[in-house]
Amino acid sequence: MNSIVRIMPDHKARNEAPAPDFRSAMRHLVGGVSVITVGRGDEISGMTVSSVASLSVEPASLIVSINRSASSWPLLQRERVFGVNFLAADQLAVAERFAGKGGVKGIERFAGAEWRKRVTGVPLLVGALAAFDCEVEDIIERHSHGIVIGRVVHVDAGPPAAALAYWQGDYLTVDRDEDMLRLATMSLPNPQSTRKF
Repeated sequence: MNSIVRIMPDHKARNEAPAPDFRSAMRHLVGGVSVITVGRGDEISGMTVSSVASLSVEPASLIVSINRSASSWPLLQRERVFGVNFLAADQLAVAERFAGKGGVKGIERFAGAEWRKRVTGVPLLVGALAAFDCEVEDIIERHSHGIVIGRVVHVDAGPPAAALAYWQGDYLTVDRDEDMLRLATMSLPNPQSTRKF
């Protein structure tokens, strides 16, 4: 009987895009800003991310990519629950605290905002565009990150409002009403124009 043996190339021998080139190119992708919260009781923490995606509607599931060197990673692995909070444009201060601005860590990141608990006991942000209470269904560890699949057990959806986004290394506001007005203004014909259609 013949067997086929596949020899996998060494990781370093594979063609890979240089990290600076990849990082620079990814800055062109606009991402919604979310805060991931982990832990329960007095042992809570969290982080700001732009790597949240819907996986499935039935069952309701989300995917988030989390750096395994993050201080929140051990809490997530131990407790196996987390919150996903979509930030509104007026919640920039929350995004910056959870990104560690000023060296703020752990429970200190929750100061200055109102939080509530639902099914799992993880903190969810009051006033978020939407907040999802999740149980970890699976974690796939690849390279520096863990791809976390969360089963959504509760949803708090807020009223429509401007969203906080991240693009080109900076935060920006996405506001449907204001952006539609700008687009409409830009597309109006110039009355001074003599161009005929």
